[in-house]
Amino acid sequence: MTLNPNYEAIGKAFTEQYYLMFDNPATRHQLQALYNADQSLMSFEGQQMQGAVKIMEKIQTLTFQKIAHLITAVDCQPMFDGGILINVLGQLKTDDDPPQSFVQNFVLKPSADSFFIQHDAFRLVLHNVAA
Repeated sequence: MTLNPNYEAIGKAFTEQYYLMFDNPATRHQLQALYNADQSLMSFEGQQMQGAVKIMEKIQTLTFQKIAHLITAVDCQPMFDGGILINVLGQLKTDDDPPQSFVQNFVLKPSADSFFIQHDAFRLVLHNVAA
């Protein structure tokens, strides 16, 4: 495969759609369609999950009632297999807690005439925290 010339537009459109779905409790369950049943991997705060079902189980166990992702920057790179690497920097606001910075990386893998999330790595940006 070759580099996807539309990587920037695809990556930014994906990011917007992902967080719109995630932030709305009525559509959050639809995120499962973005992951592959077996080939998707997620790292969430260092915890590893594989497959759409396990990833959605993790997302559904998060304890907030309300969430809003505020995106600061989205950086996209084409990959030599036709995939797209996306780095998201932003803040998230849950319930009445103060906003917290986060970083999330996605690798979108081509599949037929679309993409699925092959890799998803999420981490809050916390510094000087006692281990």
